[in-house]
Amino acid sequence: MDVLLVDGYNIIGDWDELKRLKDVDLDQARLLLIEKMAEYRAYRGCRVMVVFDAYEVKGLESKANRFNVEIIFTKEKETADEKIERLVKELKNVKTKVYVATSDYTEQRTIFQQGAYRKSARELELELSYIQKEISEDLKSFETQKNDRVIPIESDVLQKLDEMRRKR
Repeated sequence: MDVLLVDGYNIIGDWDELKRLKDVDLDQARLLLIEKMAEYRAYRGCRVMVVFDAYEVKGLESKANRFNVEIIFTKEKETADEKIERLVKELKNVKTKVYVATSDYTEQRTIFQQGAYRKSARELELELSYIQKEISEDLKSFETQKNDRVIPIESDVLQKLDEMRRKR
């Protein structure tokens, strides 16, 4: 199974929609990123982990799961880059491709040397918009098929059925 590791704050700082939201409400920006990654996970069928820095926050690493997306806040004095590098080492094997979504050039080089694949924030955003477009097209196609299956009923019969429904 493929794994996508997302450098959360790096993506938030790169995508215009999330960047604007971050300036108003950082929690909402994180939640929106997680929701978008849930769509990605559902469509691609891969494991998705979003890593956020808690570098200056005292305490231990914390983990959560929301919409089948694994969320990790690093422990005190640990950057998201360090955590992602460790996760790449743990997860990468013959059967598992690991992708890292970040626009941090130094991090891209480091994870590439470890055998992981990189996706820039821009590439991930484009892929996500393509996925959302495909989902919309699939829904339209489903609606069309659903409407084609409806039994045609004359308007006078529909009117009488409506009158009967209202008398109840």
